[in-house]
Amino acid sequence: MVLMRVMLNALVCLLLVCGGWSCGPGRGYGKRRHPKKLTPLALKQFIPNVAEKTLGASGKYEGKISRNSERFKDLTPNYNPDIIFKDEENTNADRLMTQRCKDKLNSLAISVMNQWHGVKLRVTEGWDEDGHHSEESLHYEGRAVDITTSDRDKSKYGMLSRLAVEAGFDWVYYESKAHIHCSVKAENSVAAKSGGCFSGSSMVILAEGRTKPMKDLHVGDQVLAADKQGNLVLSDFIMFMDHDRQILREFYVLETEEPWCRLTLTPAHLVFVLNGNSTNSSGMRAVFASHVREGQWLLVVGGDRQHQLIPACVTRVYVDRFEGLYAPVTSHGTIIVDGVLASCYAVVEDHDLAHLVFAPVRLWHSFLSLSGVVGQLSSVHQTDGGLPASLSPQATNTPPPPGAAAKPSTPHGPQELGGGILLKWVADQWESPAVPDEP
Repeated sequence: MVLMRVMLNALVCLLLVCGGWSCGPGRGYGKRRHPKKLTPLALKQFIPNVAEKTLGASGKYEGKISRNSERFKDLTPNYNPDIIFKDEENTNADRLMTQRCKDKLNSLAISVMNQWHGVKLRVTEGWDEDGHHSEESLHYEGRAVDITTSDRDKSKYGMLSRLAVEAGFDWVYYESKAHIHCSVKAENSVAAKSGGCFSGSSMVILAEGRTKPMKDLHVGDQVLAADKQGNLVLSDFIMFMDHDRQILREFYVLETEEPWCRLTLTPAHLVFVLNGNSTNSSGMRAVFASHVREGQWLLVVGGDRQHQLIPACVTRVYVDRFEGLYAPVTSHGTIIVDGVLASCYAVVEDHDLAHLVFAPVRLWHSFLSLSGVVGQLSSVHQTDGGLPASLSPQATNTPPPPGAAAKPSTPHGPQELGGGILLKWVADQWESPAVPDEP
């Protein structure tokens, strides 16, 4: 018992120190940092000091996007009034870009206005649909922009390059005296950095069968999930890897029919699809939400079979904006959200690997439970797959009440810490070796 308490204290201390790493950036801990001195880039310098299409920078080229391709829906227009778009073609093509590129560009626009009074960011090249760039250019995917300042003062371009680095672009190249080239990773490759989450309107199912907004979950709650064989089970809610009640961002929306379900989640979050319309777990695999296409089959709760997962065909896939962002972790690594079976992970496109990496988190949760930190567990056993009679398909498909008020945020202390450090470690190992920030 003494040894267990020593191990518990050591683990909690470690998690408290490292808990700032989650699937979204946080304020961190410790002393307030002084603003660092920004050093302009030199002509022909690029950061990081590796080739653009390597894993240490913006990653590999994934294929040209045309207006007729399925991936065209991944591009979003940028109408930020603080950015000037040259748009030589008069097609608004330069305004189209991936969400990650848009976010970084908007951040840079603010930095430019703060750096130079009366000056705005100017985009000379964005998405290219006409083949004006070299083969396999990231401009063809909406992942690259060429930029200047609105006053075209070339003496500012070195500092503009540095501001682009600080804004979070994955590769910045002071390419010529005429412009700076910036690019970002593909949406799916940033899973470990941007996280995989559900929207604030998402609903889960508790042990007694009633639904509850995911944002109101507390450590110790039991939610409906599934085991490796695809059987419905009750699983302990362990923690949120990340949560933000107020953020407004874009989510993928997957809709099914017979029964109708609607799941909202970030592009890099894992969801289970079937190779056919069979619930055989051998044909079940986890894929990124952005890879799901109409005609594929998800596993949902509902229909005539009340206590088991059934296949439902995806009839619509689209992108919409929702408020709130939540990344729950359960002891089984799965969770039923809005009636659909989804993974708790978004690290790599491998649910089993992610679940294995989170084994220490589950062990840590067990220690807390034995020590009385987590409340008394439900009498329903997770391993036997048994469900209360109150669970019904009607409960699982009940949409969230419109305008439902969120309960005040309840701090969970160390229960919310720790998952991010494992997630980030896996991402770093999977994505690329460490590279220097500057040459």
